[in-house]
Amino acid sequence: MQRKLFKSAALLLTVTGVTILTAYKSFTENPGPLYSPVEAKDIKLPAGFSASILASDLGATRHMVVGKNGDMYVKLSKMKDGKGIYLLRDTNGDGAIDEQKLFGEYPGTGIAIKNGYLYSSSNKGVFRYKLNEKEEIIDFDKPEQIVEGLLDKGRDNAKPIALDNKGNLYVTVGSYSDNCRETGSGKGMSPCTILDSAGGIWKFKADQAGQKFSDGKRFATGVKNAVGIDWDNKTDALYVTVHGRGKFDDMYPQYYTPKQSAELPAETLYRLKEGDDAGWPYIYYDHFQNKKMLAPEYGGDGKKTAGEKAINPLVGFPAHLGPNALLFYSGNMFPAKYRNGAFVAFHSQSAELKKGYLVAFVPFVNGKAGKWEIFADNFAGTDLVNPTGPIQHRPCGLAQGPDGALYVTDDLNGTIFKIAYKK
Repeated sequence: MQRKLFKSAALLLTVTGVTILTAYKSFTENPGPLYSPVEAKDIKLPAGFSASILASDLGATRHMVVGKNGDMYVKLSKMKDGKGIYLLRDTNGDGAIDEQKLFGEYPGTGIAIKNGYLYSSSNKGVFRYKLNEKEEIIDFDKPEQIVEGLLDKGRDNAKPIALDNKGNLYVTVGSYSDNCRETGSGKGMSPCTILDSAGGIWKFKADQAGQKFSDGKRFATGVKNAVGIDWDNKTDALYVTVHGRGKFDDMYPQYYTPKQSAELPAETLYRLKEGDDAGWPYIYYDHFQNKKMLAPEYGGDGKKTAGEKAINPLVGFPAHLGPNALLFYSGNMFPAKYRNGAFVAFHSQSAELKKGYLVAFVPFVNGKAGKWEIFADNFAGTDLVNPTGPIQHRPCGLAQGPDGALYVTDDLNGTIFKIAYKK
């Protein structure tokens, strides 16, 4: 999808060769549409679904949540005009965004609405903003800091969040090491001391200000980097999608070919309960063999299984797809097969599939995950086998609107997509 944006007196948008000209107005100068929806014909969807672009060029848009009044809150991983959160609003219900506001003096990823508050994370902590009965923020300038002092070493440092129905806040603390190797060697640290402060999910109280890292409890460990995280009310459980580790053949060419290194290990979807261990860095999941394998840093050779105490994933996805968001669908707009199932936004591409930059769907029946499928494809806007141009969009965040529509953020070009269904 080719797209050009000129922010002067007019907005020029080119989508699949069709040029659309709409008036561009600054809300502060003349209240009116800032962004009007444009059909996103390049996005491939099942029959009955359609996609539209609600806004573009917002910056590095990450996770997103939509309030019951339709207000869209979007996190930025990089500051824009000194702020890290967007409020996008359609004030008259015509589908066009006619008000936008930047607030929050910190970048980050996690965002959620629960029990009258907007929760938002930085790379080091979690804040919350009091909402009124319309789920509008009462005071943008005075968030309450709930958690501070989370580990941030610059790599995989986002702090995605989820909340349950019992007053608990769950925060991902991703590992800054890919495989917990000892410095200058291919041997793994034993034990991996990184797990003391990262590589897991920590639980805090959702309503207590000023909590330190030490006040939290490690809910689950061996979780390398769970960027996708969601609490499912149907099964009353926490679910995460986890980024797998990187290359094997750099240090262990005797056991892994470059092809195997490109196609292993699986990206994974887990259901977590307190005390669970997903096994990183000691094991990895091989979705070809459907087995937990001993990592080469700890004596593995691509054939040795391991991880008797580690939990099994519900789903193993192809390697290196980058599952960056997880959303359990509870709306009524989409057909029945999608209800109570999970959408996953993938941020990268797979050498095995020769596909990527897509949104997948995992059906759940009686709490059990079924076979995953591609739901929304071609956000890349180019053939990934024989590219004719640069990647256009990288799906990063997912949100459900009050009408049941699905929202998808893109952190490459700062685009917000809306996916709707009509019989």
